[in-house]
Amino acid sequence: MAEQTTAAPGAVPEILSLDWSDVTDSLRAGWRDFLAAPTYGLFFSCVYVIGGWLVIWAVMAKGQIWWTLPAAAGFPILGPFVACGYYEISRRLEQGIPLRSHDIFRVVFRQKDRQIPSMAAVIVVFFLFWNFLSHMIFALFLGNATMTNVSSSLTVFLSPEGLSMLAVGTLVGAAFATLLFSVTVVSLPMLLDREVDFVTAMLTSLALVRENPVVLLGWGALIAVCLFAGMLPLFFGLFVVLPVFGHATWHLYRRSIA
Repeated sequence: MAEQTTAAPGAVPEILSLDWSDVTDSLRAGWRDFLAAPTYGLFFSCVYVIGGWLVIWAVMAKGQIWWTLPAAAGFPILGPFVACGYYEISRRLEQGIPLRSHDIFRVVFRQKDRQIPSMAAVIVVFFLFWNFLSHMIFALFLGNATMTNVSSSLTVFLSPEGLSMLAVGTLVGAAFATLLFSVTVVSLPMLLDREVDFVTAMLTSLALVRENPVVLLGWGALIAVCLFAGMLPLFFGLFVVLPVFGHATWHLYRRSIA
């Protein structure tokens, strides 16, 4: 169960310590919220599922990888607003407020005038910097390799240079993913719930991960595994994975901040 701990005075909102029961209870609450309002969960998930289909279509039907960049760039821009939809549903269910579609969408739409666009900008910067860094890693290891179409021939990745590139890229990507997860794990629901600036929300999120590294990094790993599994059947699994984890994130946030 969450128990109170001390945060730096005046720096960030008071955070709590977590254990695995908080994770399991949040997941149960997320599943319960999804079953209570499945239509909303499925609707908000469509943004990601349709985006995934566009990426597949761009690669397989058109054979043009560069088409995937605009589709992928849309995820970090729209993602925080979609997440707010899950949080708002869980907030209303938690407080016994009726679920009226126009009220929910109005709350999500109003986030454009608050701090969510700033968080979206931070996520876009992460995305663009990682995109630049991944190209640099590719050029560093395979810049002198024989020209080949990597979308149709994967043998280049089995060479020593290719394997080294994959190893380094995986490590750097994991570091980026961990940092992005750390600054967003509770900052997004906090920005919906409280009148705080996005910097305070990110600092609070970082402090929470620093206070509960094992539990929260385990939570992040669980999300990554489930998202990967949800994408395998043509992204259809995301119709369940995204709303359940979206709602569960709200409940974990409520257990994390005093």
